[in-house]
Amino acid sequence: MKASAFLYPWDVTGDPAAPGLVAGLGVSRVTLASAYHSTRALTPRHPRHRVVTAEHAAVLYPPDAARWEGREPRPAEAGDWAPGDAWGEAAEALARAGLEVSTWVVLAHNSLLGARLPHTSVVNAYGDRYPWAPCIAQPATRAYLTDLAAEAAVRPGARGTELESLGWYGLAHLHAHDKTGGVALGDAGQYLMSLCFCPDCRAGYGGRGLDAEELAAAVRAALEPVWRGTAPSDGGWPGVGKLLGEETANATRAWRDETARTLQEAAVAAVRAAAPAGFEVLLHADPVSYHCGANAGVDPAHVLSVADGVVVPCTGGAGLLTPFAEQARPDTVLAANLTVVSGMGGSPHTLAADASRAAALGATELRLYHAGLASDTDLAAVREALGGG
Repeated sequence: MKASAFLYPWDVTGDPAAPGLVAGLGVSRVTLASAYHSTRALTPRHPRHRVVTAEHAAVLYPPDAARWEGREPRPAEAGDWAPGDAWGEAAEALARAGLEVSTWVVLAHNSLLGARLPHTSVVNAYGDRYPWAPCIAQPATRAYLTDLAAEAAVRPGARGTELESLGWYGLAHLHAHDKTGGVALGDAGQYLMSLCFCPDCRAGYGGRGLDAEELAAAVRAALEPVWRGTAPSDGGWPGVGKLLGEETANATRAWRDETARTLQEAAVAAVRAAAPAGFEVLLHADPVSYHCGANAGVDPAHVLSVADGVVVPCTGGAGLLTPFAEQARPDTVLAANLTVVSGMGGSPHTLAADASRAAALGATELRLYHAGLASDTDLAAVREALGGG
C-alpha cells in the first residue's frame, strides 16, 4: 500500500542525510508542511539542532506580495525556524532522493491571527475568545483561508496537497501548559463550548430561526450542571440534544455544517483552479460533522464529492474509515493516518498489522506521523514494516 511520511522543512534543510533516510523507509511520498501553526518540535538526528520552536503560525515559503497587498487577514512569514523558501529547498532535496512531495496546509488554526485580530476568533457563549480558532463564518476570514489554501497548496514541484483544519476549530486545543482538563466535557460539552457567537454566527443562527442571545443563555444554562459535575456531557449528538433541546441543537448544527461545507467547496475549487492537471486534493477529516479540530468534521458523501479523498486518524483503531469507505468511488483516496512516534502514543512496532486492519476497512494508502519526530528505533520499525532498504 502506498505510504507517505509527514515532515517539516526544518527536518530536511541543513541535514544532507535526511532525504535518503526517509526514502529508505519504504515510503514513496512525503507530506511536507507549507503552512503550519506554532509548535515546538524535536529534531532527533539533525546535525545543527535538536529542538525547533516555531513561534507562530506561518507560511514556510515567500508569500505572493501582490495577492496579499492591503489585505487583512494575511499570512505571516516564518522566522529563523524556516527562513526564505524553506518548503521549496526541502522539496527539491526530497525529490532528488526519488520521493514525490505533497504540501501539508494548516488552515483554520492560527493563534497569531487571533492575537493580532481578535475579532476573527471564535467567541463562546460566555464571551471568551479562542485565539487559536478563526471563525470560518466571517467573510474576510473565509476569503483569507480560501486564498491561503490555493497559494500554500500549489507550490512548485508539489504533486498534491493535504488540507488540515478546513472546518470549525473549537475549545479542544493543545495549548502551552494547558489546564482545561478539570471537567470532563465529553462530546456534548465540547460542542456547546465550541459554538461561536461572533456577529456573523449570531446572524447565521438568526437565519435558522434562533435568537442568538437566547441561544447563548441556553448554552450557559445547559452547561451549568456539567461544571458542577452533577450531569454527564457525553452521549454524542443525542447528548447535545438532551442538554440543549433537539430542535435548537439541530438548528445550530445546520448553520455550522453549511458554513463548513461551503468553505470546503470554495477552498478545494481555489486549489484546483491554481493547480496543474492531475493535482491531488485531500482533506484531513472526521466523519462526524459536528466535531471540531485538525481533522475537520465533514459529511462523508459531501466531502468525497468535492475532494479526491481524505486523510483519516486511525491511531488506536481504524473505525473512522468505514463511513468514508461506504461513500468512496473506485479512485477515491482513503489514507489511514497512523502515528509512528512511540513517545506520542504511536505504535510503529505494530504498523504492519495496523495497516492491514485499515486496508480491510477500505484504506487505500497510509500516512505516517511523523518521520521527523520519530526516534531511530521507531524508524527502524517503520522500515521493517514497509520493507524499506
